[in-house]
Amino acid sequence: MSQVKKFWSILTGEHSYEKTLSTRNRGHGEIIKAPIMAYLIETANGRILFDVGCDYEKVNQPDLRAHYYEHEGFPFGPPQMDATQRLPNKLEILGLQPEEIDVVFCSHLHFDHAGGLCEFCGAEVHVHQSEMDAAKHQADDAYFQTDFDLPLNWKRQTGDYELVPGVNAFETPGHTAGHMSMMIELPKGPPIILAGDAADLQENIDDEIAPGLCWQDNEQLALDSIRKLKTLRDREQANLWPNHDWAFFLRHNRFPRPFE
Repeated sequence: MSQVKKFWSILTGEHSYEKTLSTRNRGHGEIIKAPIMAYLIETANGRILFDVGCDYEKVNQPDLRAHYYEHEGFPFGPPQMDATQRLPNKLEILGLQPEEIDVVFCSHLHFDHAGGLCEFCGAEVHVHQSEMDAAKHQADDAYFQTDFDLPLNWKRQTGDYELVPGVNAFETPGHTAGHMSMMIELPKGPPIILAGDAADLQENIDDEIAPGLCWQDNEQLALDSIRKLKTLRDREQANLWPNHDWAFFLRHNRFPRPFE
């Protein structure tokens, strides 16, 4: 029986870039706006955060912004994030403090998913072992070592696994070496599958288009993960959520109201 009580979808910032970063070899010259999301799951056995957005200081302090974002590795510049979008401020709206988060689950360690780890140094942090290895070896420019080189309570994982009854993690490599997705079984209604960056857009799911950035350029691995998620969706009669789709976000945004 699922231990999930409530689920929140939380906007932590936004980023504008060429669509080819989300849909491989499709969308040249088209600039899209992407939400940067985090998700809070309240269970009978504690609270879980799926991803933690960007590091606010790196986005907003001019010297740090220049170092991390304003160079040729980031041709579209830094994301946008204001103080109200910091996760501690979002949690405060719900009457929570960062110390009340028990587990942070990182789908992967790119800057827009792991940058906020500095706000949650008391939590247990789950990440795939292959993801940590790739991040430490700077597999691509979206890894900022200072985001995850922190004194955290790391729990390195391998394989699909259950965090608590009703919250299950699934290996979905391709975008990165150790990317993971999650299925949440709500008290009411169908389960929600958080694709993470295995599928930025609904288009990635519908047309089976790989993300623009694939680990070691392995497009097939990314496509296999999209198909794995679609098979899981169909088997569990779940809703499969893309992660950086602005139109999808606008249709599903309910914060601070939870999904139950």
